[in-house]
Amino acid sequence: MSQPQIDTARVLIEALPYIRLFYGKVVVVKYGGHAMVEPELKEAFAQDIVLMKYVGIKPVIVHGGGPQISEVMQRMGLKPVFVEGQRVTDPETMSVVEMVLVGTVNKSIVSLINRHGGRAVGLSGRDGDLIEAEKMQVYRYTGEDRPPEIIDIGRVGKVKRVNPEVLHTLMEQGFIPVIAPVGVGPEGEAYNINADLVAGAVAGALSAEKVIYLTDVEGVMDGEGRLLSSLTLKQVEDLLRQEVARGGMIPKLKSAWKALLAGVKKAHIIDGRVPHALLLELFTDQGVGTEILPAEG
Repeated sequence: MSQPQIDTARVLIEALPYIRLFYGKVVVVKYGGHAMVEPELKEAFAQDIVLMKYVGIKPVIVHGGGPQISEVMQRMGLKPVFVEGQRVTDPETMSVVEMVLVGTVNKSIVSLINRHGGRAVGLSGRDGDLIEAEKMQVYRYTGEDRPPEIIDIGRVGKVKRVNPEVLHTLMEQGFIPVIAPVGVGPEGEAYNINADLVAGAVAGALSAEKVIYLTDVEGVMDGEGRLLSSLTLKQVEDLLRQEVARGGMIPKLKSAWKALLAGVKKAHIIDGRVPHALLLELFTDQGVGTEILPAEG
């Protein structure tokens, strides 16, 4: 027997205890960044999800799509506007957001997974009132002695409640839910919600074993730019309070923090630019990013 064959067997043996540990468990994956754009990474992601399903894990996907929304808006002659990192979403922009996320992006992910042998079903938060939303208030601080300015950014929402019945029904029938982060308001109106925050809320509502965020960096960094391979909730609070975490990492850490408080066992923020990052994080001793634990030990 050749050495490559022996090495393959060793890889499978290393994965065995993790397969046994996660069998029958729910794993929520936030899909975004380069992993959604580059053809090789898209194929690898779909393969990872299908393999997870076939070894007994119950994957649930929440996807983003910000760059795709901006691209379509520009083609339609609409200018994307952001305030405090949030997309200003008037009714016209909301129509584009829903068209791109629920239509183009969601269906392409479903099709890709199905082509690799999975049984994926696309949803938005409006289906079965899956994601109940409320309007997000954005505050701009203009000075220490002045009250914050409240800015109306339109149909941007936050998760009020997740009703997971439809997800349980789909998973019981062997389907892989793929969720677009569009919520439903009290009057049936659509809200654009940050996909990281939706992923954490869905994971909490499902009592998931893990929530995994694919991003375009190695993981969570300290103030000197060094990778932090493991964090506790207390350390996450410190990173946010001390403003070490910046940009797109902030909603991921806030989402992970809320998910763990809701009972999710572990959160991971990993580098989606690495092919098969999901499998490496789930089924190897090393992992490829940052794990976040509820407490020490």
